[in-house]
Amino acid sequence: MLLPQPPAAADTGWDKLNHVLAFAGPCFAGLSARAGRGWRSAGTLALGLLLWGASLEGLQGLLPPRSAEWLDLLADAVGIAGGALAYASARRLLRTAAG
Repeated sequence: MLLPQPPAAADTGWDKLNHVLAFAGPCFAGLSARAGRGWRSAGTLALGLLLWGASLEGLQGLLPPRSAEWLDLLADAVGIAGGALAYASARRLLRTAAG
């Protein structure tokens, strides 16, 4: 995330989608690892991921040719919400399948 350009294998071709996916995965994994610990734990995870994104944006602003963008942080937040939604959906499907 601090390289001059993302590696080709990790680049979707659209910067904002890169941000969404980069934060959806860790959110889904983090919620899975913390399953059953409640909303407070989930909120702490989401806030931590958002602060991580803000820190990365700040560092990118210091590294040429990178720049810090508010829309990137918004894309990070969308990814966090998407990861949480995917986790909630998967959990619901598993509960339904278990009967």
